[in-house]
Amino acid sequence: MVLGTSSHAGKSWLATALCRWYSNRGYRVAPFKAQNMSNNARVVATPDGGQGEIGSAQYFQALAARTVPDVRMNPLLLKPEADTRSQVVVLGQVSDTFTRMPWRERGPHLWPVLAQALDALCAENDVVVIEGAGSPAEINLHDSDMVNMRVARHVQAHCLLVCDIDRGGAFAHLYGTWALLPPSEQALLRGFVLNKFRGDAALLEPGPQMLHDLTGVPVVATIPMLWQHGLPEEDGMFHSAAPASGTVSPKAAHTRIAIVAYPRISNLDEFQPLHNVAGVQLVWARTVADLADADWVILPGSKATVADLHWLRQQGLDRAIADHAAQGRRVLGICGGLQMLGEALVDSHGVDGNAHGLGLLPLVTQFAPDKTVRHSQVRMGTLTGAWQALSGLELHAYEIHHGQTAVHPAMLAAGQGVQTAMEGLAWANASGHVLGCYLHGLFESAAVLQALFGAQAQDMDAVFDRLAAGVDSWFARPVA
Repeated sequence: MVLGTSSHAGKSWLATALCRWYSNRGYRVAPFKAQNMSNNARVVATPDGGQGEIGSAQYFQALAARTVPDVRMNPLLLKPEADTRSQVVVLGQVSDTFTRMPWRERGPHLWPVLAQALDALCAENDVVVIEGAGSPAEINLHDSDMVNMRVARHVQAHCLLVCDIDRGGAFAHLYGTWALLPPSEQALLRGFVLNKFRGDAALLEPGPQMLHDLTGVPVVATIPMLWQHGLPEEDGMFHSAAPASGTVSPKAAHTRIAIVAYPRISNLDEFQPLHNVAGVQLVWARTVADLADADWVILPGSKATVADLHWLRQQGLDRAIADHAAQGRRVLGICGGLQMLGEALVDSHGVDGNAHGLGLLPLVTQFAPDKTVRHSQVRMGTLTGAWQALSGLELHAYEIHHGQTAVHPAMLAAGQGVQTAMEGLAWANASGHVLGCYLHGLFESAAVLQALFGAQAQDMDAVFDRLAAGVDSWFARPVA
């Protein structure tokens, strides 16, 4: 089990590296995270042969483990809709009952589901690589914990505790976390991991030995800062200042892409491939100034489409996007972004709210209680204009949305043109520079990157293997 002293310590990608490391040694491997809080989700199989959603991190960990992702690998997913409210997804499906239930009342009902999923994965595999969440030493949450030490105790996991040394205070973080755990849980900690280290490792001495003397737990690995580990960020936005193969100065960029970063942005991990394309500069746009000189504007998915649309208008970004489109420059809306590009969002069921759209596409979205969660293998229709290169491409993508969108009949009758790229899934305006679609994962398609940029898609297997190779050099002793 990979635990962390905090969020963003490096739990997810270290768990991914271990999944491939064990798989490379011939073990049957599966990932597991009891509870994930993230609006980055992927569509995977359910035990009954259907489809559901799990956090993106466990999806990539399953690929690293060379196994088929399924909902048991992340049986509880919390998708934040506001600062004090999250949609609760249990075994891949939205649960209105648990969404409405106060958080501390959920535990007794949910723990048996989580434990059963974990037990099943343990029975089917040689190794299960478990990821914790946040910190295991949140003393206000310890009694109701369902994702850290309760999971570790349930299977007597061999636990690694990871900290982000780049933040400073690493030895205090490790010692403080260990000290706040009861002795029975301290005994499960097999090693400390210092992550994101920059500099001369000799300068760490005598800290690791002193920490060992205090706790009895050795520092088993020191991992260097990996700006280009190749995995999408699980929760936060990848840092625009972080070096990457596609990072260029503004003067050297041939394409500047501004992604509107509204508060409830979702599935932002699907844009990681753009960060790796040579000559592309990515900007997370929160102000009008951020859209200046952009060649493209992307409106990504949203977990609270109407609220994010209201935020967008408060920033004046609606006018900036309209001006961008009026100049004939490219606009792309994905999922919630597609819905925002239309004329109206209509909610008769209290799902998301009613709103006027940006009016860049003659579409109307009707929100519905039922959620569409599915893989889509589709072929793009014929397009003219800026997005013509996508015409005829076969796409493997996924959908996660509540709304259903259609062309506004009155606007069509009034002569406002629209190109239907895929019935019910994708449309462009008459001139072809504004495109909206429900399909997530476009830029993970080799065909799309080749058509739009002449670029090659990153080989994720190569990424997993590089991380696994790192395990051998980072760890001072064999992984338990």
